[in-house]
Amino acid sequence: MTEYEMVRKAGVQRTVIRSVAALIGMFAFAFALVPLYDVFCRITGLNGKVDTTAQAIVHEEVDQSRYVTVQFITRGSAGLPWQMSVATRQMRVHPGQAAEVEFTFTNNSHQESWGRAVPSVSPSNATAHVRKVSCFCFQEQLLQGDERLTVPLVFQLSRDLPEEINTITLVYTLYPVHNMAMGASVNNNNTLGDEI
Repeated sequence: MTEYEMVRKAGVQRTVIRSVAALIGMFAFAFALVPLYDVFCRITGLNGKVDTTAQAIVHEEVDQSRYVTVQFITRGSAGLPWQMSVATRQMRVHPGQAAEVEFTFTNNSHQESWGRAVPSVSPSNATAHVRKVSCFCFQEQLLQGDERLTVPLVFQLSRDLPEEINTITLVYTLYPVHNMAMGASVNNNNTLGDEI
């Protein structure tokens, strides 16, 4: 083997090693991107992503000097035969006031299925000011075939909600959940309403 061929072979090996390293790095970055994005959204409130754990009502003086309109939007999802509706499409609340609204879930199929209602808040800078005390969105849920269940959402707007925010929109989107763990709670009579 000539010196030129040895140099060429070494160059090809370096290129292959660099390419493989770059592919591994891109794969690792793509794999970590979703959890990193979720953490970033949770910290900053970007994209209206909300915390999915219960919060306590803060006993603070209600700001009677202003009202905020809270709108509720529900969306279905392909692959989940559920319908979600809300009793009140919008309500006016004072910052610092706790409020409750009822949502109804209906399984339109004859088979049981798991689903999850994923919330988002608009405008995104209001996210940190919406406290969910009790919400069906905290975990995956099970509905039997043709089952219909009505459950409350209890929430509170913080008093330090920025003055320029006069309307907040809470959007709940239903998603199917597949391959639930065998140990998941299947107490169906109160499954959706017991998260506090």
